[in-house]
Amino acid sequence: MNTTSKNLKSNINMLGRLLGNIIKKVHGEELLAKVEQIRLLSKSALSGNPKDKELLINTLQGLSTEEILPVSRAFSHFLNLTNIAEQFNTISKKSEMSICDLKGIDHLLNKLKNKAEDKDVKKALSNLKIDLVLTAHPTEITRRTIIHKLIEINDCLKQLELEEISEFQQNSLSCRLEELIAQTWHSDDIRKTRPTPIDEAKWGFAVIENSLWEAVPKFLRLLDNKLQKNFGYKLPANKSLINFSSWMGGDRDGNPFVTYDVTNKVLLMSQWKSSELFLGDLELLITELSMIKANEQLTHITNNSNEPYRYVLKKLKQKLLKSKKYLSLILDDEKVTEPINSQKLISQDELLEPLMSCYKSLVDCNMENIANGYLLDTIRRAHCFGINLLKLDIRQDSEKHLNAINEITSYLKIGSYEEWDEKKKIEFLIKEIDSERPLLPLKWNPSEETQEVLNTFKMLSSHDKNCFGAYVISMAKNASDILAVHLLLKEHSIKAYMPVCPLFETLDDLNNSFNIMQCLYNTTEYLSLISKEQMIMIGYSDSAKDAGVLASGWAQYKAMESLICLSNKNNIKLTLFHGRGGSIGRGGAPAHAALLSQPPQTLQNGLRVTEQGEMIRFKLGLPDVAINSLLLYTSAILEANILPPPSPDKKWRDIMESLSINSCNAYRDIVRHNSSFIDYFRKATPEIELGKLPLGSRPAKRKPNGGIESLRAIPWIFAWSQNRLLLPAWLGAGEAIKKSIDQGNTADLEEMCQKWPFFSTRLGMLEMVFVKANALISEYYEKTLVDDTLWSLGQSLREQLNEDIQTILQIENSQHLMSQNPIGVESIKLRNIYVEPLNMLQAELLKRTRNQSKPNSVLEEALMVTMTGIAAGLRNTG
Repeated sequence: MNTTSKNLKSNINMLGRLLGNIIKKVHGEELLAKVEQIRLLSKSALSGNPKDKELLINTLQGLSTEEILPVSRAFSHFLNLTNIAEQFNTISKKSEMSICDLKGIDHLLNKLKNKAEDKDVKKALSNLKIDLVLTAHPTEITRRTIIHKLIEINDCLKQLELEEISEFQQNSLSCRLEELIAQTWHSDDIRKTRPTPIDEAKWGFAVIENSLWEAVPKFLRLLDNKLQKNFGYKLPANKSLINFSSWMGGDRDGNPFVTYDVTNKVLLMSQWKSSELFLGDLELLITELSMIKANEQLTHITNNSNEPYRYVLKKLKQKLLKSKKYLSLILDDEKVTEPINSQKLISQDELLEPLMSCYKSLVDCNMENIANGYLLDTIRRAHCFGINLLKLDIRQDSEKHLNAINEITSYLKIGSYEEWDEKKKIEFLIKEIDSERPLLPLKWNPSEETQEVLNTFKMLSSHDKNCFGAYVISMAKNASDILAVHLLLKEHSIKAYMPVCPLFETLDDLNNSFNIMQCLYNTTEYLSLISKEQMIMIGYSDSAKDAGVLASGWAQYKAMESLICLSNKNNIKLTLFHGRGGSIGRGGAPAHAALLSQPPQTLQNGLRVTEQGEMIRFKLGLPDVAINSLLLYTSAILEANILPPPSPDKKWRDIMESLSINSCNAYRDIVRHNSSFIDYFRKATPEIELGKLPLGSRPAKRKPNGGIESLRAIPWIFAWSQNRLLLPAWLGAGEAIKKSIDQGNTADLEEMCQKWPFFSTRLGMLEMVFVKANALISEYYEKTLVDDTLWSLGQSLREQLNEDIQTILQIENSQHLMSQNPIGVESIKLRNIYVEPLNMLQAELLKRTRNQSKPNSVLEEALMVTMTGIAAGLRNTG
């Protein structure tokens, strides 16, 4: 056993032992013994003992209503503690595999020194940009209250590994750990009510405050040191490589709870939190910057003050205090009579200019070491977070804009916009965008839905442009969908450029994206609107739900490739926005591998990508872990731009095209065309019960009365992960590859696997899915919950799963899945000891709750706990 595994298991055992102490104190020795019996039976069953597996099933089925909830909670809590131990292990000084040991970035910089020209490296560095967009709608099932306690546990683990810790300190920390675990046990595991968009926004603010506020300047300082040492390149003080945006409070696609008023409140709250955090920075700077020598500019603006730096910073502090007070009054619905620009900071420059004046003066006066201390950290925070903390994206369904314009044209008696063909729509929209007169009627009472759309645009016009990231149009299917938003922006006097970003989601939309953008680029009026810059969002979730992971992946690749080529040809700076989820079925993959598997040039203008659900906490929730995540993104972007992956040759493309068609057909044959599939899906998974779990503010379906086609990608993936079949993450892919092998393409497929990052990454993602999938558990759900008339469908799916596993192993010439990542396999096996009893408990609870004549709150709560526990155990579930 290596040091990494030894230390990890030691911490897991310690945390498990402390959890056992709590269970014993609260529920007694008998229940703890039952939990331990189940754990040991699960471990034995997983090692291949059929008698213990049968005994495990009987034990779980025999639990009383009083026992089932604490047993479910015990296994769920242990998995949360395992997660925090694993997360800590990645930053532990004792871990041989510490992800913060900088080996990755050092390796890349050495590689660049040997293989790239300095000018190419410096150009890539000057264009480097990372924009991470935090979203709250996926399966972040852990409450913010519990997350805080888990962070505290991590801090205790960090202190316990200090070499010179005394016995007293060790005992104190052990007591603190037990106290924190007790706090989690005596708190609600799950929310009792669904969070509001405001609650979600607060969760996002907490990620900034508790982690990223510290992580960003540390990351930039670390990167700066590395670049100066290797290339003599110094990161400029007046530029940010990192930005954070958010959909929390701005994503109204299918969410009736995100109104213009909610979005406005989130913007104000974000500014209030920014003021509070920068006030903390200024307090420290005012204490430290007591120097008396200043350059001529600073001396002049401070009226020859004896302490010029404090003079400037105190004035800025007063502005921030005034701004915070003003925002508090507005948020409390108090009336404010003074002009807004005299009450609060309006622009980011008002924050940056005083800080930069101090910085320049210190540098001019030979105090560069002071300038590059905490002052530079604050300047970098100001560039990254600004007075808004997070730039807010607005997302809305294209149908809402179409309906709004249709109401306008109908009221004005110029025709029914929705009935016009695409050509007529485009002509009308361009004419109105160019027109000097307003289009919106003065005396008009639109429908409630259209009024909300118009109120949203009016709200946008009342805020500074730096508050916003992009206006994302979901389900963008035509050029008119993009022009419609530009018209509505113009009608509300939003003259400053706000990126209007079409989101191409389904397979057809991805395939048609080139034609849509070509139509727009060929329009002179459109080019004048966008100032030679365009943002386009690539949808991973809905395209995979529509066509399966392999077909959607290839469609995404081709769309990106063609859009880059088209934009370059038209001299347009294109930013691709990647709508990835955490799970494989929603585009999730290790960040470095995912970015290097994209077509060449797709990162030339930086990276914009969603960070979703539980992945925000796993990748950004602790400062040291966030630093590493930012390093991974940085190294991948630099490598992709300076040493790009190869473009596939025609032979690979032809094979991939065939794989795409065959995998899509195989996927849709089951999901769309098998008459038994929907019935099987809803009985074999907790899809219906998931609606009771308050995962986020959005409803589970876009249309309440719709079928599976209207089900969001998130619960679609989540439901299949719960019963361990993980169907959306693999269905169709292996079948298509097997067909290609049978056609004699084995050698070419092996070459693609070895030389083409796009293809090899897809296979690696499938391997991870296959390791986490469990056909026997899936069968257990089926036999417990599904009519025997449907069992044949489940059997055929499991047979296909096993065939696909063998196909992938054959192509990779490997004996075992994830053979290149033994630590990852070991981690999954360790978790399975605790996840599988939760799976069996969930199947039993689904059976009991579905058969009960009236609701039982204890059973329903236990069911919710098993969902959160399984999600914690599998980690990338949404």
